[in-house]
Amino acid sequence: MDIKRILDSFTNREPRMMGEKQYRQSAILIPLVEQADGIHLLFEVRSYDMRSQPGDVCFPGGKIDETDRSAKHCAIRETTEELGISASEVEDVIPFDYIISDIGTCIYPFIGKIRSLSNMKMNKEEVAEVFTVPLTYFLEHAPAVYDITFQPVPSEDFPYELIHGGKDYDWRPRAKKEYFYQYEDKVIWGLTARIVRHFVEMMHDVMVDEEEAMK
Repeated sequence: MDIKRILDSFTNREPRMMGEKQYRQSAILIPLVEQADGIHLLFEVRSYDMRSQPGDVCFPGGKIDETDRSAKHCAIRETTEELGISASEVEDVIPFDYIISDIGTCIYPFIGKIRSLSNMKMNKEEVAEVFTVPLTYFLEHAPAVYDITFQPVPSEDFPYELIHGGKDYDWRPRAKKEYFYQYEDKVIWGLTARIVRHFVEMMHDVMVDEEEAMK
């Protein structure tokens, strides 16, 4: 093997995330719904009987199964299963920026339109309730921001002798910002709030571009 052969083997390869197989793979839908007062985002409240994050606000979605043809297929499937609507009610599904959660899950969000909620029959085992928030609310209200710090804690058998500084190594804590949106009696925070904030930031950019184009 020579250098040219090594380089050729990577030339047409599409870059992917390093170590992606070690992450749990999930997909969600950011559902847009037309209401009388404009466009809304749809959210779920997780069932209070769920083992993981009971009562938290989230978007429809879940783990990508081996039977799912793609992340997009998973996002649509989970949405139809949780909301009890047909796949034909979910339209214009397009990929959004993916994100790695703090617990090691790679989440692939998709933006899509739910045509109607009139036939919705929620899966009560997973969903306690469903509510919508006007998109204008997020465009006009910034989230509250709080700081969280994570301190690395090496395992008891960590090989300190292999690193410079040994047990006195200067481990740097990891800081992150936690976002909170409060709408009426609902609190949207955590990963869902991070995704909403990113989506809203991009919507602001779209609005600025549209305004510039009209000048």
